[in-house]
Amino acid sequence: MTSRTRIILCVIAAFVAAIGGVFVGRALFPGPAQPGVELHDVLHHRLALDANQEARLKELEQRFAVQRRALELELRADNARLAEAIEAEHGNGPRVAAAVDRSHVAMGELQKATLAHIFAMRQLLRPDQTAQFDRAVVKALTTDAR
Repeated sequence: MTSRTRIILCVIAAFVAAIGGVFVGRALFPGPAQPGVELHDVLHHRLALDANQEARLKELEQRFAVQRRALELELRADNARLAEAIEAEHGNGPRVAAAVDRSHVAMGELQKATLAHIFAMRQLLRPDQTAQFDRAVVKALTTDAR
């Protein structure tokens, strides 16, 4: 076996070992759950929604998905304007400050829309379902703060 062949085999073995290490690492140490995952699980699996609630929830979620996507696109556009302002001013000048302020407005609108969506979902629930939903909302909002 030539030295070139050995080097190629070593590189391939190292690559395979690295990929294997990533898979083992993810299996042994899964990343933290995304905020809102438990809320979704509570709504769709633990509250035993009736057919009417399920249908109304599906409609709310579809409507919010469109609204959220539009607001996220607005945030991306704001970030692009901020990048242009930083590139032009190379510091915290008036264009940068204006771009930051504009992005904060979009962030606020996304947060308000998300809260409105949460409250709309809560309105679908029966009184015996709201306590568990409320706990999941609080947990989703405070998990990263702990």
